[in-house]
Amino acid sequence: MSVSNNKVVHIHYKLTNDKGEVLDTSEGRAPLAYIQGKGNIIPGLEKALEGKEKGDDLTVTIPPEEAYGVHDERLIQVLPRSSFQGVEEIKPGMQFQATIEGHPQILTVTKVEGDEITVDANHPLAGESLTFDVTVTDIRDATEDELAHGHVHGPEGHSH
Repeated sequence: MSVSNNKVVHIHYKLTNDKGEVLDTSEGRAPLAYIQGKGNIIPGLEKALEGKEKGDDLTVTIPPEEAYGVHDERLIQVLPRSSFQGVEEIKPGMQFQATIEGHPQILTVTKVEGDEITVDANHPLAGESLTFDVTVTDIRDATEDELAHGHVHGPEGHSH
């Protein structure tokens, strides 16, 4: 069986950036399980895994356009401290959830200057090329429930 749409795919992976720094890994954990074709992982990795089989290893570098997007300067804003009601201390690196154009968005504080707080709504990995070292550990048909909900159920996925 090969990786194709509506298959539950289990992968072990190591994610590194252009500097070779490890950003994430499944080492020491269960493999990541996702449904191919449902947008559960970044598009570039999904494309690279298409057609692979259990036991296949691959190393692929995904450009920003097929990962978390290019860095968009329009998503950086300076907000007044009053926008952060109930938060006593605001420091760079803090993250807040906001609703932007009806969608939940994570804002990361990048600078604090007096009453001006600079926030960035780009994904933290926007603009980065990402390298994945991947091993396909298992492939199976997704269940009707998994397909209806768009994600893996059970021990390796989401439970309802």
